[in-house]
Amino acid sequence: MPKLSPEASRLLKKRIHAIIFEAETKEGKLFDVALVIVILLSVLTAIFESMYADGGFQTLFYSLEWFFTVVFLAEYILRIYSIERPSKYVLSFYGIIDLVSCLPTLLSVLIPGAQSLIVIRALRLLRIFRIFKLANYFSESMVLYDALMAARVKITVFLFSILIIVTLSGTAMHVVEGAENGFTNIPTSMYWAIVTLTTVGYGDLSPKTDLGRFLASVIMIMGYAIIAVPTGIITSELTRSKYQNISNQACPGCGSQGHGQDAAFCKNCGASLKTPKPPESN
Repeated sequence: MPKLSPEASRLLKKRIHAIIFEAETKEGKLFDVALVIVILLSVLTAIFESMYADGGFQTLFYSLEWFFTVVFLAEYILRIYSIERPSKYVLSFYGIIDLVSCLPTLLSVLIPGAQSLIVIRALRLLRIFRIFKLANYFSESMVLYDALMAARVKITVFLFSILIIVTLSGTAMHVVEGAENGFTNIPTSMYWAIVTLTTVGYGDLSPKTDLGRFLASVIMIMGYAIIAVPTGIITSELTRSKYQNISNQACPGCGSQGHGQDAAFCKNCGASLKTPKPPESN
């Protein structure tokens, strides 16, 4: 196989990058739509395999799983090849998802049944926001993400407080009700407290004594009040968030997306986002 010159290699990488990462060109759009179809078919294969695993279709499902795995693995390698900073893509969210989507079938060689995990390939459908130019929806999702990140300290304190309430409630119910009423130990009682506090109420455990029912009533009422707390925290952060128009352009350096319409450089690796225009032909 003849070795490509540096200039030819650079042009090939640029061409592959435009097809795989960009959705503005006809080839890029066709590639992305085909990728979505393949992802859907691979997920459907995993679903049908769980339904008809013993129906004589093992060979068919096995062949399809390996076909999809080879396709995704080839795509993953091409993505790494076509960008200037492969490590940035490999360690990114989509890079990890793309890699993990290839692993279940490979792991099934060592761990029987691991191929059922290929349903995680459905996460790759997140690319649909870029494929069909749903940039506004992607922008809105970024606003929600920023609000969650800004509220992470408050939410952590809230969850820690819930843990304390569950521990105290479970311990109290274990003492009041005892093993004879199903509250055999503190972890079991904490499980009941979580189910009650979140207003789920499975009904597999219930207090039998008057004091236990009184404590359960307090926890139920407390649950309604607690539900409003994280909602208020996130809503407060959402009102502070600023809307930003997001472009569909992928960084040629690391392949990341989600840049502003007027961004000149990648927010992750600093590579230039401006591609030189080809000279006009006379």
